Amino acid sequence: MINIFNYIAPILLQAEAISAPGIKDRVLEGLFNVNINNFLVLSALLFVIGVAGVLTRRNVIVIFMSIELILNSVNINLVAFSRYWFLQSEGKNAYMGEIFTIFVIVVAAAEAVVGLGIVIAFYRNKETVAVDEIDLMKW
Repeated sequence: MINIFNYIAPILLQAEAISAPGIKDRVLEGLFNVNINNFLVLSALLFVIGVAGVLTRRNVIVIFMSIELILNSVNINLVAFSRYWFLQSEGKNAYMGEIFTIFVIVVAAAEAVVGLGIVIAFYRNKETVAVDEIDLMKW
């Protein structure tokens, strides 16, 4: 398995911004001591930003992007819990989170294709993508 931190650490060590004494050690400690709480906080932030985007925006494209943020937060959770389970269970069902993540990505891609197709067809008829003006299916 490729560990991305093995590639990031030498780049960070050569950077001008962290040339002060003591900072290099703290940066490396932060890179290598990532636990599940960091992933859950990142996922929660992405989820909150996505929900806020869905609830507050009027543009359909921005709403689709917010839904993608929500799905990506779910993907981060799946991979984080898969890694946690792998460390706890000694390798049993090691890649279940990654497999579910691939399924979520496929579903998100299909949702984007169908949703954007509907938006393009609606824009050609009504010349707007505002959610408030989508009343095409009302009787």
